[in-house]
Amino acid sequence: MNVLLTNDDGIHAEGLTVLCRQFSQRHAVTVVAPDSERSAIGHAITLRVPLRAEAVAVSNAIQAYAVSGTPADCVKLALKQLLERPPDLVVSGINPGANVGTNVNYSGTVAAAREAALAGFKAIAVSIQGRYPQNYGSAALFTRQLAEKVQQNGLPVGTFLSVNFPDVQGCEADGVVISRQSTSLAAEHIDKRCDPYQHPYYWQYYRLPTRAEAAGTDSAAVFGNRISVTPLKCDTTDYDTLEDLKNWQLEPC
Repeated sequence: MNVLLTNDDGIHAEGLTVLCRQFSQRHAVTVVAPDSERSAIGHAITLRVPLRAEAVAVSNAIQAYAVSGTPADCVKLALKQLLERPPDLVVSGINPGANVGTNVNYSGTVAAAREAALAGFKAIAVSIQGRYPQNYGSAALFTRQLAEKVQQNGLPVGTFLSVNFPDVQGCEADGVVISRQSTSLAAEHIDKRCDPYQHPYYWQYYRLPTRAEAAGTDSAAVFGNRISVTPLKCDTTDYDTLEDLKNWQLEPC
């Protein structure tokens, strides 16, 4: 299997390095990732300045490129220019910090997988709970095994998987949950501060909830010490409301 790996934490991030080692044991791997951290950048792409891709060395002499753009840029550039042949699968991660609930709207990790799915490729976004996780290895092994099942069984066009792990050894997780996306909001904060010249500035940050509001969601699984696998769709149309709107009898003037 030909696998493209990417992330939003930068090409030398530990989570990506561990994925490289795991996938390269059985598959052909190419890495195209940002040259530095691009966390929480969502699905942004670069239009006003040129993109640069520099060949770099990563584990096991894997072909790798550090890109001066966003995670979505990395996938676009890989598919359009850098790869000699199309990948069978795109994997984005492993991100330190769970991407559950509304976080999937902001995550560069998730956006990279979504970009691949938009282009018609099978894709997985991978995250692990905690700012400084200790169990990347277990998450990478599960991800490879899941990727092989995705390759075997396929995914609907425009659908990709978002996988979130508790920070435990694989055997210590209390199972795997096929989950839905939570709609719980993170606890968001914006502090107003002053610089030495008394000019105000603002520092934005958030904290994930410590428990989920509803069973069966991605956040409930992770906070319940289980691995969450959530299918996400690129088509965000609300089809029920679409039918309701047809009855509004809207006119152009």
